[in-house]
Amino acid sequence: MTVGSLHASGMTLLLSEQFAKIALAISDRTYIIERGQVVLEGTSSALAKDPAVISAYLG
Repeated sequence: MTVGSLHASGMTLLLSEQFAKIALAISDRTYIIERGQVVLEGTSSALAKDPAVISAYLG
């Protein structure tokens, strides 16, 4: 099964991904961690539109 089909089935998944664009596209919530600390968190759709996230991680 793919991550998408597992998500569609209602399964809760924890995904660790260093490519923010991919992670934001397939997740409901996102936690951005730098040096072991959560620096941003929220819904993936909101973070994908956040200018600071775009500049730092999606640019």
